[in-house]
Amino acid sequence: MRKFYSVVVSNPQKILVCFISLAILGAILQNFISVNYEMADYLPEDSPSTVSLDIMEAEFDGGIPNARVMVRDVTIAEALEYKEKLKACDGVAEVTWLDNAADIYQPLETLDTDTVETYYKDNTALFTVTIDEDQEIETVDAIREIIGEDNAMTGTAVSTAVATTSTVSEIQLITVLAVLGVLIVLTLTTTSWIEPIIVLIGLGVAIMINNGSNLIFGEISFVTNAAGPVLQLAVSLDYSVFLIHRYEECLRENPDRKEAMVDALCKSTSSILSSGLTTVIGFLALVVMRFKIGPDMGVALAKGIAISLITVFIFMPALILKVYPLMQKTHHRRLLPEFDRFGRFVRKVMIPMACVMAVLVVPSYLASNQNDYYYGSSKIFDGTTQVGSDAAAVEEVFGKSDTYVLLVPNGDPTAEVRLSQALQEIPQVKSILSYVDTVGTEIPKEYLDEEIRSQLVSDNYSRMVLTVETDYEGDATFELVERLRDTAAVYYPDSYYLAGEGVSTYDLMDTITADTVKVNLIAIGAVFVVLLLTMKSISLPVILVLAIEAAIWVNMAIPYFTGSTVFYISYLIISSIQLGATVDYAILFTDRYMELRRSMTKKRAIVQTVAAVTTSILTSGTVVTVVGFLLGGISSHGILSQLGMFLGKGTILSMISVFFVLPGLLYLFDGVIRRTTLKTNFYQPRKEKLS
Repeated sequence: MRKFYSVVVSNPQKILVCFISLAILGAILQNFISVNYEMADYLPEDSPSTVSLDIMEAEFDGGIPNARVMVRDVTIAEALEYKEKLKACDGVAEVTWLDNAADIYQPLETLDTDTVETYYKDNTALFTVTIDEDQEIETVDAIREIIGEDNAMTGTAVSTAVATTSTVSEIQLITVLAVLGVLIVLTLTTTSWIEPIIVLIGLGVAIMINNGSNLIFGEISFVTNAAGPVLQLAVSLDYSVFLIHRYEECLRENPDRKEAMVDALCKSTSSILSSGLTTVIGFLALVVMRFKIGPDMGVALAKGIAISLITVFIFMPALILKVYPLMQKTHHRRLLPEFDRFGRFVRKVMIPMACVMAVLVVPSYLASNQNDYYYGSSKIFDGTTQVGSDAAAVEEVFGKSDTYVLLVPNGDPTAEVRLSQALQEIPQVKSILSYVDTVGTEIPKEYLDEEIRSQLVSDNYSRMVLTVETDYEGDATFELVERLRDTAAVYYPDSYYLAGEGVSTYDLMDTITADTVKVNLIAIGAVFVVLLLTMKSISLPVILVLAIEAAIWVNMAIPYFTGSTVFYISYLIISSIQLGATVDYAILFTDRYMELRRSMTKKRAIVQTVAAVTTSILTSGTVVTVVGFLLGGISSHGILSQLGMFLGKGTILSMISVFFVLPGLLYLFDGVIRRTTLKTNFYQPRKEKLS
């Protein structure tokens, strides 16, 4: 390694030009990466709803209805005019209203009440609209212009369009505020006015290179696009800070700047790499998820941390050597106090705090697995947003409603009639739009108008559009999906296809809940193995992982005790992110404790360790916390907002665990650590008391 680092410090100019060029290229390339906000697109390809959607797209021009548009104070004639305007919008594939399900030229009183009130109630019309996924933003804007602000629209297409536009501007604001937050934190914790700028330059280069390299995926998820850069900023911050501090230490021993940098790199490689490796593994655990947002985010974040490590070991030495004279000129006294007094306080409370955690850990673990969850995207915007208030307005008039599409093979009209009759007996099914219900079996399909025929039948399948009175997700919705599938299976075993938002959410729930145990076990097991190999200890990995996992369980138990509903995706992702992002704090603390323990008693080693590592942990932890709370407080997207709040609270809990619980565990299990760790050489006094 010394030979490699000697080459690095001998060519600073070439390295700076190379990395800055890559960063500029990355900034350009990231503009060509598409971002996907459709939750259903991340279901496994073999999930029933995904297969159904693929068959449907191949057989029919119109897709699944993905929007509902409500217009108040209209007559039947005016509603028909609105329907034509909606159909004329570029990007609208299909519009369904009462005239598709019944003969509106008859008196409404003579028609089926459920069918009428599905589309027209209290002089208010509700249109079911299918919007092309590739034109959602433009189409939603066009529909809004047609209906005006006083009317309402809701559905996945609307949520996706709004999420796409709002998230872009929100992330820009979050990034700016995060950079300002990092500057403030680094200014307080470093001893040079220019050092925060240097650290941010290194982080910026790494982030831009990583963002541009995401082009290899072609498309990334909205979670990766929104949270990836700020998480990379927060998690990899301490690598550069640690290198700078180690360089200053080596410079005091060796005045030759290049030689001192080589020494600093050699001495810091092991600790930075082990820290980065555990973070990378924590993120890579998401790759085993069948729900594809996990692999998407896991690979992108792991790649980002790897690029940050490369930047720290190659770009940062060149940058530091170039600007170090300026760092010396802008040197200032330490702004934070010494933490010896804090170390003595920790020594006094560490045993009680370890006992408190021992009491909390089991109920927290149990509670963290008993939360109420949202699995889909129907609740990502609350009532404070226009999307949320529109959804509430539609529900107030027409109730909870969703649209499912059922495909059955052509060729057996009798079975289609019997299936339709069976479906109509299900209380939640309010209307069915199909060939056998709308046209009747007595009229040959060849005599139908082509527009009507293309909506109801294809060469291979008949299509039934079901309007169901249920929410987009929840226990009642999932029970309905199961009942619809069971009913269809009676008449068309293994040959029907059911799709819709509620159906996709059911499959989403089925997929990601199965991922939970697998992801958590792999993340914990992989981090444990890395710690086992790097620390050469059997007991230390158990203690470190337990300290962080306890903080994770408490974090995830808070919603249960406060009665809050959790987005399952946030719940699943945060476990790996919090473990990967904060286990570094426990590693840093333990490494320093093991080093000091060779020359002093365990009581004194605890005090000195706290004093030595508090600034480093506070620097990184505060930045991660600030980034988390910024994401949580600014983002209007429910999943991103909740993920940010979990990250902010989780980081605080992890720091509390590292500062107050981990010392107690190290103290209590000092003897076990000594016997289960290679080459400890602990200092052994004759007698030691805790005081």
